Amino acid sequence: MEENMWIIELESALLDDCTVNEVYGICQGKQLPEALRPDVWQVCLDVRHKSDQMSLFNEIYDLPFQSQLREDCKRIVERMGNDEEDKVSVVSDLESIMTFYCKNRNLQYEPENGWIELLLPLFALKLNRSDTFNLFEAIRDTYIPKGCKPKGNVFHVFRLLLLYHDPELCTVLDTKKITPDLYSLTWFQSLFANCSSLSVIIAMWDLYFQNADPFMVFFLALIILINGRDQIMAMKTSSKEDIMKFLINMPCALEVDDVPDFCSLAQYYALKTPSSFKTDYLKALYGKQNDSPRSQEESNKVSQALCLPVSVYELVENSATEFPVPDAVRFFLVDCRPAEQYNAGHLSTAFHLDCNLMLQEPLAFATAVQGLLTAQKQAIEVNSNAGGEHLCFMGSGRVEEDQYTHMVVASFLQKNTHYVSLLTGGYASIHDYFGDHMADCLEDHSVSKCLVCQQHNVKQSKTVPLKAPATTPSSSDLFSKFSAAMKSKSAEVKGRLMDIIVNPSGANGAPNAGGASSNGAQSLPAQERHVSAKERNGKRYRNVAPVFSIDDENEDAYDGDERDAPQPAGDTKEIVNLNQYFKTADIINAFKCQDVHINGYMYDSHLIITPTHLVVLRELGRGQAQIMVRRPLASIVKITAKKRHRDLITFKYGFPDGDGLLITDMDRFLIPNATEATALVSKHIVQVLDNAK
Repeated sequence: MEENMWIIELESALLDDCTVNEVYGICQGKQLPEALRPDVWQVCLDVRHKSDQMSLFNEIYDLPFQSQLREDCKRIVERMGNDEEDKVSVVSDLESIMTFYCKNRNLQYEPENGWIELLLPLFALKLNRSDTFNLFEAIRDTYIPKGCKPKGNVFHVFRLLLLYHDPELCTVLDTKKITPDLYSLTWFQSLFANCSSLSVIIAMWDLYFQNADPFMVFFLALIILINGRDQIMAMKTSSKEDIMKFLINMPCALEVDDVPDFCSLAQYYALKTPSSFKTDYLKALYGKQNDSPRSQEESNKVSQALCLPVSVYELVENSATEFPVPDAVRFFLVDCRPAEQYNAGHLSTAFHLDCNLMLQEPLAFATAVQGLLTAQKQAIEVNSNAGGEHLCFMGSGRVEEDQYTHMVVASFLQKNTHYVSLLTGGYASIHDYFGDHMADCLEDHSVSKCLVCQQHNVKQSKTVPLKAPATTPSSSDLFSKFSAAMKSKSAEVKGRLMDIIVNPSGANGAPNAGGASSNGAQSLPAQERHVSAKERNGKRYRNVAPVFSIDDENEDAYDGDERDAPQPAGDTKEIVNLNQYFKTADIINAFKCQDVHINGYMYDSHLIITPTHLVVLRELGRGQAQIMVRRPLASIVKITAKKRHRDLITFKYGFPDGDGLLITDMDRFLIPNATEATALVSKHIVQVLDNAK
């Protein structure tokens, strides 16, 4: 009886309108009972309360390719072996759903595009036509990557993933000119429904939808190749056609009992892959497709990538993690810049491998590589923060120089070195990331010799200063630079933040805290007045000009409990799927941050910037988040930063009140990339205020 308690708990949760997080917590990856599967899939795909779209279908079958569609439906259903009456019914529903889908989404059906194979397993749920359509549409939108076509970006990305985990196998397939689209196109188009039995697909999709990870198909495909590695390597002398035939049919060997291990291995390999793999490629593979120059540029970057990219945020976060998850990614950073650049500033955890040696002194370069591998091994053995199995190479970030870094990376790949990646933006991205904290975070940094500093100085000398609003004498402080330093220990950061928030007066050690400007003149900022939560109505006074300023924070008391104040009746906070939300067309940028409260708690969050609003999403886990607030940009009257912790940013909201400001609310965040975030917010506030004039 106890073994089946989870089924009773699941039934109860479904009656209470549960979420995908709750479903996963109850099921824990178990195969679903047949009676509950339809409801669980609808919850996981967020279509349980979706309207009856098929009621809009006029039942007119007049597509230009209608006869082809009908024949394909008949041919595929014929393989199923059902009795004639069932076949007629299934063919009819298949053609209806496919026809409406094409008309509703203005799409053109093409033979062998995987749509029919993806739809067929849903008929096993015995749902009505409308619910089946909603499930099919949600799977297509959420889990089928865009560009599933020959030579599409999907397959460039998959090749990079294979190269990262098994470079030798990748090289063998490259040598045979067997690109991933030649054998895995149907895998990605139909989530393996085209090449596996119905029972296997049902069991696989049970786990797939509970995990709510659109990238899982990449890791499932990777596991198929790695499991068949020995047979593939033994076929090196076989023809291209024979190898392709073997590869295409590999998923056919899967049985129902294999599915749990198959999916567990996929999750294990996902854990051993840099998270930048998902964050960098999410929009390109699962966002809205367009033909803009920027979209085309991003597409070209994917197809021309030498190896997997790693973002500067992930690299710094990774090196700051003191107690990593077992088997998770740990980087060994290799700085490939010339010696004079390395000596002018570098990360203390970096191993220097001068890329110029490769061409100028090959023997010295070979010796240096041996030294690198030895240092890496020793760092792993002593569990150093600087040591990991995963090699992350770093260039300067300058195109003309990084061609030599790419040659070094290529030499490691040619030796079939596992876990090779390249830092996006090179040293320049690290330099910009740390901002004003470079002196604390970079070793031997020399402003006079650092090429990035020299470039910034040249740009600043050529830049015309922005005109600041008359009421904000210190506005230029933010536009020049906000720091975005990531402290070496997250626990230490939280400890310091607690001191700052609880004892704000004690944290104020800045020489200019008294209000005097650097030239000795007395600065008189607008007087601020705070109102209680009960007095707020959220509306700006009519005919009052907006005020916006950027200052150092005066260590005032932080009304941090405002966010958690009781919500007005009916004001429930919306739960969203992060992957889906990030694809929203009007999002300008999203910054990972921590939402800081007066009680010292910090919540993993995302600061979303749109043309008109600042949106705060709080992570709930399992790819879901809660929308905490939507702040109109026009309501932001002040952005401040702690003098001693420049990455701790406060946004204040309100409106002018005579000669001062009436502050109605505020939010505070620890933003690792504060420089870019605050500058972007400021830019769009100015645009909103200009448009309102």
